[in-house]
Amino acid sequence: MLDPNLNNEAAVRFKPFLDEILNNYKEEIHSIYIIGSALTKDFDPGQSDINSVFVLNRMDLKFLELVAPLGKKYGKKKVAAPLVMTPEYIMNSLDVFPVEFLNMKLLHSTVFGQDLFQDLEIKPSNLRLQCERELKVRLIGLRQGYLSSSGDAKALREMFINLFSGYAPLFRAIIMLMGKQPPLENEEVLTVLEEVSGLNTAVFKTVLKEKKQKVKSSLTVVNAIFKDYYEATEKLGKITDEIKI
Repeated sequence: MLDPNLNNEAAVRFKPFLDEILNNYKEEIHSIYIIGSALTKDFDPGQSDINSVFVLNRMDLKFLELVAPLGKKYGKKKVAAPLVMTPEYIMNSLDVFPVEFLNMKLLHSTVFGQDLFQDLEIKPSNLRLQCERELKVRLIGLRQGYLSSSGDAKALREMFINLFSGYAPLFRAIIMLMGKQPPLENEEVLTVLEEVSGLNTAVFKTVLKEKKQKVKSSLTVVNAIFKDYYEATEKLGKITDEIKI
């Protein structure tokens, strides 16, 4: 049965890719999932990639040989190269990638096989540690991105817009750490994050608006956004560091 949360156009685009894989490799596949924005109202058919996870019974490089040549064909339809893993890898990696697996748990649709993600147990201590690390890495990335933009408003604007997709999973993880079920849509995530943490998320809402409207802002405006973006990231790092586990 088709997941009612799954974007219909994403499902239609993904099906030929799914069928081609199953027709050639079905016996060795444990399960297949569509993950990410295709499960939310944030999905933009013109821009959003369709992301997926293929879980094999055991890792087999022949599967990669099968999938690799399909990249150009399906990439044109915004079907991204899938993540490939095994059940054993998932269980052994929950402490290393808790943010990623939390978001897979929250945003996935099982299109083949048994659902492994629904009952994943992620330790809050691991989740907080990765959130702290990722926020520190983002501060470095923002500083380097600003310098690399060389004062070009378009380059700077594209930098913090592109970075936002990596923030949303962190926001959901922080909301979870603060004892609330994370929403799925980006705007709702920002609203709830502000409620539970006290962080002013106005700058992230501005970035979302910039992304959707594709406006051309002056360097003065973009610099102001960048300053607020950086300071909000820094404050969120301090808030996360103070969460009691």
